[in-house]
Amino acid sequence: MYIDIRILDTRLNDDLPSYATPGSAGLDLRASLQEPLTLAPGAPATLVGTGIAIYLRDPGYAALVLPRSGLGHKKGLVLGNLVGLIDSDYQGELMVSAWNRGHDTIVIEPLERIAQLVIVPVVQARFNIVEQFEASARGTGGYGSTGTR
Repeated sequence: MYIDIRILDTRLNDDLPSYATPGSAGLDLRASLQEPLTLAPGAPATLVGTGIAIYLRDPGYAALVLPRSGLGHKKGLVLGNLVGLIDSDYQGELMVSAWNRGHDTIVIEPLERIAQLVIVPVVQARFNIVEQFEASARGTGGYGSTGTR
């Protein structure tokens, strides 16, 4: 699959988002910063540009911006919106909502890998209005209704 990309930060010309290993699902996104950014613990999330814009074009796909698991687990750097959704028709710069949920100050360096981009298939559903649903084994059982084992 080919995706159109615009390079907005020329420092990325030789360092486009890439998969770290052949089995990687996510493309690393870098912080397009001119100077280090300090995130205090628990402070409101800050939008960090990635220096790129993509155009998926096909409504059968979307992109998800996800945290890098190591940064989230070890340092507490996660996304303020938990998951960023990039629609197929969006053409603006990809932004990362960077939030420090940890206990220590985090410093993001220019061009540091801070998030990852995963391309996923999308089904656009249509609603069928009904008076009631056909019975199922679960019915209306909600949180915890299927047990713990």
